[in-house]
Parts: sequence; structure tokens; C-alpha cells
Amino acid sequence: MTTPVDAALDRWVRDIPDWPKAGVVFKDITPLLADPEGLATVVTGLADLGRRLAPDGVDVVVGIEARGFILAAPVALALGAGFVPVRKEGKLPADTHEVSYELEYGKATLQVHRDAFAPGARVLVVDDVLATGGTVEATAELVSRCGVQVAGVAVLMELGFLDGRVKVPGLNVGSLRLVD
Repeated sequence: MTTPVDAALDRWVRDIPDWPKAGVVFKDITPLLADPEGLATVVTGLADLGRRLAPDGVDVVVGIEARGFILAAPVALALGAGFVPVRKEGKLPADTHEVSYELEYGKATLQVHRDAFAPGARVLVVDDVLATGGTVEATAELVSRCGVQVAGVAVLMELGFLDGRVKVPGLNVGSLRLVD
């Protein structure tokens, strides 16, 4: 049986081979974002997943730059939570924590404001794709440096063949679609 989320992902997510480098198949969600029904369907799906991953509730939804922002902000509204951006290096104006890490196709540094979370905040991380796990691992480290812990990680798609969960063994991770 095809769910509304499956139908939206089948229809509106396209593969772009060899981008951003040879051998990588990029999951392009821009057609999904352009479709109001598809976008609403996946936001609802991610919010429902977040409720299951963090049954005690969520105070803050973290969105990872850049596509995670687009999904995380409406998920935060659906959950009655705040939104905190985790950004690429040099994009945040106040004092930050930062973590550098390896991507499947390079290196990156992420930052979050040091004062982004209230003590004891329950945090849900939202992103579009879990690939090698480096971005989620770095984000969890940033959240931890702020003195709070990740209650769950909700992603649109998980590339199971890259085994990204191995990098985040202590996190409660869920995806709307597993791609083998």
C-alpha cells in the first residue's frame, strides 16, 4: 500500500547523478518543495515521526543548513516548538560552538549559537537526508555543547547503503523513507 508520503516522494524527489561530484547521486527535493500538497504531506509526516521519536514532547526543532531549514521550520510550528538553525561556518552573528566533520564528498564546519537552547530543552533534529551520518553527528555534538541532548532525529530520506546510523548509535533516528 502506498502512503501519501511515499506518493509525494515518488512523484517529487528526483535523482541527479554525479552531483556535486562524480559518483554521488543527489536527492533533489526542490520539486517536492514547490508542490504545496507534497510539502504539506512531508511536513505532517516529519512532525508525526518527531512525536514518535520524542514521546515526551519537543521544545525546539533544529534545522540543518540548508534544506533542513526548509523542512524543520514548519515541523516546529506543527509541534508547537521553537526553531534553531545549525548553519555553515561564518553565517551566525553571535557567539557560537562549531564542529568540523567529513561529508561523503568533502569537509564542512557547522555552527550553532551558544545560547540557542534553554536548559533542559528537548530537541528534535530535522534534515532532508541521512547519508554517511557526519552532519547529524556534528549537529548532535553542537547541541550537546550547548548543554542539552537530542531527543530524536527525523529525516525525510535515509540512504541505508551508506550506513549513516553507525555514526550516531546513541540517537533515536527515524526516516520517512529508507533508500537501499
